[in-house]
Amino acid sequence: MNHQSGMIFRWSYRFMRWSLSVVFLYSGILKLMDPKSFAVVIEAYGLIPEAFLMPVAVILPVLEFIAAVGLIWDIRWSLETITGLLILFIMILGYGIYMGLDVDCGCFGPDDPEQTFSGLQMALYRDIIMMAGVIFLYAFRFQNEHKKLLPI
Repeated sequence: MNHQSGMIFRWSYRFMRWSLSVVFLYSGILKLMDPKSFAVVIEAYGLIPEAFLMPVAVILPVLEFIAAVGLIWDIRWSLETITGLLILFIMILGYGIYMGLDVDCGCFGPDDPEQTFSGLQMALYRDIIMMAGVIFLYAFRFQNEHKKLLPI
């Protein structure tokens, strides 16, 4: 691999990290600004007992925020946390679509523009695309760690 292609891959890695970070920072901040409304969105899915709604409505966006900051600085646990959150979100969105729920996605807080059933599908597609970005980050790390080709 020549130096120029190495630079392209390194900057692609950074761009993907930073892009995912921005999405999760934005999402986490919006939800933290109004956790009561976010708890209402969570309740609409019917998956969390009422006693846990507020703790989840606070802990989930805090996790998003912390993982996003960690991903900006490429702290190892942050990518794993983002991966776990995306898997969780994909499962919940899939459940909502399967059950035919007409609920707000809740992805970007209580004023999320995706407030129709088709919005759940678009949110699912968006999360799958973000998961493809996560897979790219893991592949880059794997190549870099095992072949020692590219400095991050």
